[in-house]
Amino acid sequence: MDITLLVIGGIIVVVALFLWVTYNALVKLKIRVDEAWSDITVQLKRRADLIPNLVNTVKGYAKHEKGVFEEVTKARTEVMNAQSPKDAAKADNMLEEALKSIFAVAEAYPDLKASQNFSELQAELVDTEDKIQAARRFYNGGVRDLNTKIQLFPNNLFAGMLGFKEREFFDVEESERKTVNKPVDVDFNK
Repeated sequence: MDITLLVIGGIIVVVALFLWVTYNALVKLKIRVDEAWSDITVQLKRRADLIPNLVNTVKGYAKHEKGVFEEVTKARTEVMNAQSPKDAAKADNMLEEALKSIFAVAEAYPDLKASQNFSELQAELVDTEDKIQAARRFYNGGVRDLNTKIQLFPNNLFAGMLGFKEREFFDVEESERKTVNKPVDVDFNK
């Protein structure tokens, strides 16, 4: 009888310790993912704050390019309103395409390209894009670690009961994946 109670007590202690360690590990990973998501939103906001300055600088040189400016403004609004990683990734892809249009317009105006204000804004955007990419990698690494921990046995038996759910990766949209995986076309004869 005493041995049975000791064995049952030992099993209860081991299960309790396992739950305690698992819960704390999941909490740490969840906080890391939340922090990484916050970093992404900060960088997306930083870029969104730079865009009106860029648009106004380009507008001064290219007043008849109204459609381009409207697309950039619409894309910027979508980024600012995105709530989930999937929404943010979709809006971010839309904004990147719109920014390509702005820089294409700039190519047609040599005075604009030579403008110090435009050059500074362009450099600031490049720096911000680098920071967004780093924040994405950090976020996706945290999501990978959290999702792996949740899916591993025996954690998968308890993670849901403890309130932990898998997170979405900040990923390229399927339509964008085709252009990302497409080889770069280099032609020196143009």
